[in-house]
Amino acid sequence: MAAPSVAATELLKLHSMNKRILILYPKASCVFRPISTVGSLCHSQPQLRAKRSVPCLAPLCFSAPQHLVGVVGLEIHAQINSNTKLFSGSPVGFSAPPNSLVSFFDASLPGTLPVLNRRCVEAAVITGLALNCTINKKSLFDRKHYFYADLPAGYQITQQRQPIAVDGMLTYSVLGGKKRSEVIKKNVLIKQIQLEQDSGKSLHDDVRTQTLIDLNRAGVGLMELVMEPDMSCGEEAAAAVRELQLILQALGTCQGNMSEGQLRVDANVSVHRPGEPLGIRTEVKNINSVRYLAKAIDYEIQRQIDVLLRGGTVQNETRAYDSKSGETIPMRDKEGLQDYRFMPEPNLPPLIVYEDSASLPTGIDACQAVVVQKIRERLPELPSVKRDRLVQMYGILPEHSFTLVNEDGLVEYFEAVLKATKREPRKVVGWLTNELLGRLKQQDVSVSQSPISPSALAELLELQETGHISSSVAKQVFQVMWRSSGKTALQIIQEQDLGLVSDTTQLHSICQKVVDSHPDEVYAIRNGNKKVLNKLMGLVQKETKGRADPVLVRAILQEKTS
Repeated sequence: MAAPSVAATELLKLHSMNKRILILYPKASCVFRPISTVGSLCHSQPQLRAKRSVPCLAPLCFSAPQHLVGVVGLEIHAQINSNTKLFSGSPVGFSAPPNSLVSFFDASLPGTLPVLNRRCVEAAVITGLALNCTINKKSLFDRKHYFYADLPAGYQITQQRQPIAVDGMLTYSVLGGKKRSEVIKKNVLIKQIQLEQDSGKSLHDDVRTQTLIDLNRAGVGLMELVMEPDMSCGEEAAAAVRELQLILQALGTCQGNMSEGQLRVDANVSVHRPGEPLGIRTEVKNINSVRYLAKAIDYEIQRQIDVLLRGGTVQNETRAYDSKSGETIPMRDKEGLQDYRFMPEPNLPPLIVYEDSASLPTGIDACQAVVVQKIRERLPELPSVKRDRLVQMYGILPEHSFTLVNEDGLVEYFEAVLKATKREPRKVVGWLTNELLGRLKQQDVSVSQSPISPSALAELLELQETGHISSSVAKQVFQVMWRSSGKTALQIIQEQDLGLVSDTTQLHSICQKVVDSHPDEVYAIRNGNKKVLNKLMGLVQKETKGRADPVLVRAILQEKTS
């Protein structure tokens, strides 16, 4: 009898395995085969390197099995940019001496009552409008009870039942395509925006094994933005938070400095197969940078996939991100649902806002009321509108507008340079993204801290445009300007004799020397390999320290190698 084929052997093995499964599990309704479930965490980014490749058993169906994918929702606390706190007249300040910005109400002394800060209400309304939310004309305040040492009252005043804004949408962009240069727009729904108090801060002294309480932050106004689980990976979440950060900064409602805790992000992460119910989620708390947010989410998605592939169960728990190890670590489980005992805030009436001046009741002073229409008229140019304007006005690529708007102050720098030079906008963008941003990131400084002003850079670009210096010399001068900010481009060029060499006799002599010393390259050019001419041009530029006129050099070399 002929030996069975490899395919037949594998089929027999599979049949035997299924038979054993049916013996152990008589009610099983399907047979199984091994598949690989390690896939890309995010369609818009390259596949992340999996820690391990683990096969699992999946039903043998007519369609291809689906991969486990991440599901991400965000809860973001944005500190309102206000001089005073949400319900008291205490000033707001970062790094003030401990407990120096605390009123009687902040400390929850008996007999003190909350007085709502109108600035905070207007900030929430204009943020809601910018995020396409419906503004509730009537919203309510509630008490959320929990007992922490840095929460003196034993409860937080928030808006659990009826928040000030609901049903919004944030449009953000990620880079995709083969070269990651294509701007892809995505949307995330915003469930609600609510006003609430911040808590104080616990300072743990491990040496003395004690905890100290600083109430400076207690009562500071926050906007909590709850995003629906519409994202699938860390890159998308990071892009959404960055876009929100830009919007809040444009509105002036939040400074968005994550290192100072002005924007704090909690990520709810789970995995599932598309079409199936969402998996058990974990919450990664208090992530304080956009870069760490992306890393934390991607790690957590891969961790949960690994747990499921090993046959384990994802725990409903709160985790923290350790930036040193690049891992999330457990903090506490959430299996026992905490009862916050929400109740209406008895000391605050319903918050009423009005659509327009015509809807104001008789006797209400328009200057004292919060009028949505007046706030809508104050909306500034938002980041998405600014990107479209830059593309249409200057003819730059969408990905360039993405870079310009995402860097704080770079649009203003770009437009200031354009006003002082005749260079094409795309060439100016090239200088900003390659030279300026490269230097700024290398030294970890902002655009406003650049030692080269827009007018100084415009002068340098104008010298290159008019043929006084070559592109290589322009970059060399830029580096000198960065180190010695007091000197202009023209001064540096004159001091170091970097002007373009246009003396035909001198260039002929240098070109002849290069041609004579490279006979093989000349032979290749004369036999049709014209690309070798670029090598000879580079050698001439080396001889002249980058000061030779490239157009003139090319013409001379072509003449001498023809």
